[in-house]
Amino acid sequence: MRLSAPRPKLEFHPPAAGDELIHFEHLKKSFGTKRVYDDVELSVRAGETLAVIGGSGSGKSVLLKCLIGLLSPDEGRILFQGQDVTRFREEDFFAVRRHVAMVFQGAALFDSLSVGENVAYPLREHFPELPSEEVARRVAEKLSWVNLPGTENMMPADLSGGMRKRVGLARAIATNPEVILWDEPTTGLDPVTTQSINAMINSMKEKLGCTSIVVTHDMMSAFEVADRIAMLANRRIVQVGTPEEVRHSTVPEVRAFMDARRAELQRQEVVS
Repeated sequence: MRLSAPRPKLEFHPPAAGDELIHFEHLKKSFGTKRVYDDVELSVRAGETLAVIGGSGSGKSVLLKCLIGLLSPDEGRILFQGQDVTRFREEDFFAVRRHVAMVFQGAALFDSLSVGENVAYPLREHFPELPSEEVARRVAEKLSWVNLPGTENMMPADLSGGMRKRVGLARAIATNPEVILWDEPTTGLDPVTTQSINAMINSMKEKLGCTSIVVTHDMMSAFEVADRIAMLANRRIVQVGTPEEVRHSTVPEVRAFMDARRAELQRQEVVS
C-alpha cells in the first residue's frame, strides 16, 4: 500500500548528459516465497542506453515495472530526478508515464484499435487538448520513424511480429518521452528483424536525445546498443560496465551467462 503523502508535482528537468537520472536504491522484492531482489543498487545516467541482462526469472522486467508503478518494491527507493516514486500514488504515475514510455515485450497493442489509433492513444491520454489534425500528423511522423508509413488503417491482426514491435515503439515515442524502457525488444524475432530493432533503439537516441533502459537476454543486442551493461544474478547487480568490460569480465555469474548464451547460439546454428 502506498504511503499517504502530499501529491507530488513531477516537472521534468533533465540533468546534463552523463549525470544520474534514475537510481534504484537498496531494492528488495519478493513474490510470495520467491525472492527476486535482496539488495539491488543501480544508477542510470541521462542520455545513455543501459542494457540490463540476466537469466529468465532474474527480475529484469520487474525493474522497469517498478519504475513506472506497475509493481511496487517491498523495500528500498527508486529516485527519478531525485524524487522517490515508491511514495507515489497510482494517479501520480500519470506524470511519470508522460516522460517515461515502455515498449512491452509482446507490443501489447489494442487489437480492437487500428495501428493509427494505437499510436494516437497516449497522445489523447496525455494531451487531450491537441487537435485531431495535430494528432494525425504526429502519428504519421512516428510511424515513418519506425519505417511503417501509411499503415494507420491496418489492424494489429494483419501485422507480423516485427511490425507489431515497431508499432509498439511508435506508440511509446508518440509523446516524445525523455526515457524509453525496452522489455526484451528482440525476443522471438529473426536475425534481420532483430538487427532492424537494434538500429531503431540506436536511432531513438539520435532523434529524441532520450535515455534508454533495455532489458534483454540477447547479448549480441546488448553489445550493439548499450553504452553500459548491468548484470542481474543471485538477486542483485553483480557487475556494471561498458560492453568491452563485460565482454572480458571475470565475474563468475557474467562468464557463466555469456558462455550459456554462446552455446545456445551454436546449437541454433546447427539446427538451422
